[in-house]
Amino acid sequence: METLFRAAETVLNAAASRRDIKIACAESCTGGLIANALTDVPGASAFFVGGLVAYSVEIKQRVLGVPAETIARHGVVSAECAQAMAREAARLFNASHALSTTGVAGPGDQDGISAGTVYIALASPDSVIAEKLYFPNETRERVKCLAAQAALRLLREHL
Repeated sequence: METLFRAAETVLNAAASRRDIKIACAESCTGGLIANALTDVPGASAFFVGGLVAYSVEIKQRVLGVPAETIARHGVVSAECAQAMAREAARLFNASHALSTTGVAGPGDQDGISAGTVYIALASPDSVIAEKLYFPNETRERVKCLAAQAALRLLREHL
């Protein structure tokens, strides 16, 4: 399996062929792992402009502008919330591409959502897409790592 560092390195290598790429992220359940992985790669500053860990609902709403009605209707662990987070991260950081993550890393379920349930999203110049991921019976640390890797894969596929 691809390591988190290798996933980040692959993304930045793909970005290197296009100088117009600027990458940002808004992370919740991954707690900054995506930003950390990207900044571990030498030369990341040419492409990675910044990130935000929006762990609380309040920060998702106040800083990332996730509408209260989106959270009320779909929950914070939803494709709609992940998409709103990615959209606003792209805007806040003036980035061409922004990733977001929101989910339940575990160890237990939260608000009726199974541990290991994660949504990732990518905002790009063309669209905002989201994917639902499910990593049952994994440790908290493993869920976070797998979600970060999946988000980087999603970005790499769209560069």
